[in-house]
Order: sequence, then C-alpha cells, then structure tokens
Amino acid sequence: MKHNNVIPNGHFKKDWQSYVRTWFNQPARKKRRRLARQKKAVLVFPRSTSGALRPVVHSQTLKYNMKVRAGRGFTLEELKASGISKKLAPTIGIAVDHRRKNRCLKSLQANVQRLNTCKAKSLSVFLPEKGGRPFFWQL
Repeated sequence: MKHNNVIPNGHFKKDWQSYVRTWFNQPARKKRRRLARQKKAVLVFPRSTSGALRPVVHSQTLKYNMKVRAGRGFTLEELKASGISKKLAPTIGIAVDHRRKNRCLKSLQANVQRLNTCKAKSLSVFLPEKGGRPFFWQL
C-alpha cells in the first residue's frame, strides 16, 4: 500500500434516527395556514388579502412581449383617467409606479378599466390601511 492512507472503517449506521425528518404535522399545519388566511381576510375586509391591486403589463423583449403579467404599479396617467389621486391610491390598496409610462392607448384603457371595475366592486367604500376615516367614492 502506497502513502499513509487511513483504512476505511466507517460507522454509517450509528444514530440514523436523529437525522430522519418526519412530516406528521403537515395536515395540522395546512389547517392552521387556512384558518390564518381566513382570519386575515376578515380583518382587512374590503381590501383583498393578495396585496395591492396591480396593472396588467406586457413583458419585455421580443421573446416575451406577447405575454401579459402583473406590473409593479399603475401610472399617474392611469390614476388620473380613473379619478384617483396619486396620494390616496396607496392608502386604499392600489399600487403606484411613477416611473412607468404608457406607450400605447390600448394598455392605458385596459388598466383604467381595471381601476374602474375595482371602484365599482368595492361597495363604494375603502378603508385606509393605517387607521383614519373611510374613503367614499363619489359615484
């Protein structure tokens, strides 16, 4: 035998039980998450639990530009066309992105329509996230 190699003598079966990960709490955890989601929905009621309302935008580059996805926020032009002020929008759960530009009329109209349907569905009242009085739409 060349060199000063150690003779392999591995004790591989020692204490393997402590390394086994069990998932017996999975059904209980599923139930706990579902109940937590329901409680949150009750707490934030007129607002949605899925976060702020986001615009529909087209992805970048030639490969993906036919794909439609959720954007970062509505443009100031879209908010103005829908009759919502830019300071009020974040408080009532509407995402705003002041850097985005509307490059075509079709997407502008689609997002304004999205805002208008949100306004119509909201039971004509929005509760601000950080306390304060409720905001009523002038419909």
